[in-house]
Amino acid sequence: MHYTGARILIEALIAEGVDTVFGYPGGSVLNLYDELYQHRDRIRHILVSHEQHAAHAADGYARSTGKVGVCIATSGPGATNLVTGIATAYMDSSPLVAITGNVALHLLGKDSFQEVDIAGVTMPVVKHNWIVKDLEDLAEVVREAFIVARSGRPGPVLIDIPKDITGPRVSDEAACPPLAPKEALPGPRARRLAERFGAPTFTEEDIDRAVAVLCAAKRPVLYAGGGVNIAGASTELALLAERINAPVSLSLMGIGAFPREHRLCMGLIGMHGTVASNKAVQKADLLVAVGARFSDRVVSRADQFAAAAKVLHLDIDPAEINKNIAAAVSVVGDIKEIIGKILQKLPERTETEWNGEIEKWKARTPAAHHRKTSLHPRFIIEETARALGHDALVATDVGQHQIWTAQFYPFSKPRSFLSSGGLGTMGFGLGAALGAKIANPKRPVALFTGDGSFRMNCSEMGTLAAYGIPLLILIFNNRTLGMVRQWQTLFYEEHYAETTLERPPDFVKLAEAYGFSGYRAADEPAFTEALNRALADIAAGNTALIDAQIDQDEKVLPMVPGGQAIDEQIL
Repeated sequence: MHYTGARILIEALIAEGVDTVFGYPGGSVLNLYDELYQHRDRIRHILVSHEQHAAHAADGYARSTGKVGVCIATSGPGATNLVTGIATAYMDSSPLVAITGNVALHLLGKDSFQEVDIAGVTMPVVKHNWIVKDLEDLAEVVREAFIVARSGRPGPVLIDIPKDITGPRVSDEAACPPLAPKEALPGPRARRLAERFGAPTFTEEDIDRAVAVLCAAKRPVLYAGGGVNIAGASTELALLAERINAPVSLSLMGIGAFPREHRLCMGLIGMHGTVASNKAVQKADLLVAVGARFSDRVVSRADQFAAAAKVLHLDIDPAEINKNIAAAVSVVGDIKEIIGKILQKLPERTETEWNGEIEKWKARTPAAHHRKTSLHPRFIIEETARALGHDALVATDVGQHQIWTAQFYPFSKPRSFLSSGGLGTMGFGLGAALGAKIANPKRPVALFTGDGSFRMNCSEMGTLAAYGIPLLILIFNNRTLGMVRQWQTLFYEEHYAETTLERPPDFVKLAEAYGFSGYRAADEPAFTEALNRALADIAAGNTALIDAQIDQDEKVLPMVPGGQAIDEQIL
């Protein structure tokens, strides 16, 4: 038997458990696509409408499952179109393997047609990348890529493969060693990479120091980030919170790591954090950061953030310790294991000085959350949550609708909120929802988006139609770039420069053009009717879109103005 390089690549992906890849063909990956065609019964390819959305779909697949997502693009513009999606995954620690084709080896570096140094371009936004210049390295490189993507703090990697590496045939004697079963021992280079990128080890002394500061605290606060979701440590986080009776604040990426309805949950922290979260952090004597990186959207003014508190930082990435906020005590390693060890040594405590005080702060909410409008974002989100149930996956784009979703949707399960937190990528949502639905066909999947964001990714409705993928798409249509307009209102004397979007398309007609049902709602009764009809469409296996007309000047509140301490909020 003889193998082509493309066949070796496909076999290596299958050995890693890959069942689905997202991509778009082109000249430099034709050998690979020919092999995908011949093995379409073993690995599924989803043809997207734009390479950026292939990366977002693979990202959504990864975020919703914890498995590594895979995307493919051709050389040149195909490869560069992936970069925004790769950077999105990098900022949010999502495991991704991006595979790009390139021109033949003898054409590299000669400004050949559709040639780009994609390894150089992506170097700042991947954990590692490879250019495969020897066919015999290909299978081992694939194994290494998956090891790096999922080891330690997960993230994206890139494999760049010149066209003449995927074409030549080699004998099975040459191909069989790298095609050994996944459980076989990896090569020495892969082992070194696993050690380099794997979770650091911690000591009993590290745990003892953490337990000591926890026992001494009278006003502890837990601040949970996306690392809790990634580590599968939600149960351990809840046990720790209950053990020390500590309130829990969540970063945007931490949504779902702790149930919103739990008595100790205070909700979001930071720029759009709740009064309870932001005040508690400023009054705490111990802040326990769990899988969180103290981003500027959480901290605002670093010199006034949790100024009265000691900081205990638990994280898998040593680079995050003391990067933005100094930690008195830190433990670096797998968060699930760390909390488990802490719980073994931590005594029970039923009361803290927080008793009653947190509840008073929880009662302080912006009037905007309750004001009566024809169709309020809170009504849209809460009605949809009731209809979809607790098993739903929710993707968002970026803007006001993203924060409203984080504020009002009652997330109770990890990996159920899929949103671009670090990079803030408008256009992320539909691709991510597509990937999540492919990975979780039995779970309802909804996309909450804005009219500005949806214009950036609506071509992927063609992908939904082609593959019969049923999604619920809800557009918060305020005819403007809402978050930017909010800043212009508050800080730029209402100079609405280039933010008004009174322009086509008609989203309902656009949905119909793709063969979907589209509904428009401008008040609560109309929305309820549209939602019921949309859910009936989805039950029949079809995507449905609701164009929800909301007030153009609806604001996301609370809000911390730039340069202010997080408890100096606009309510």
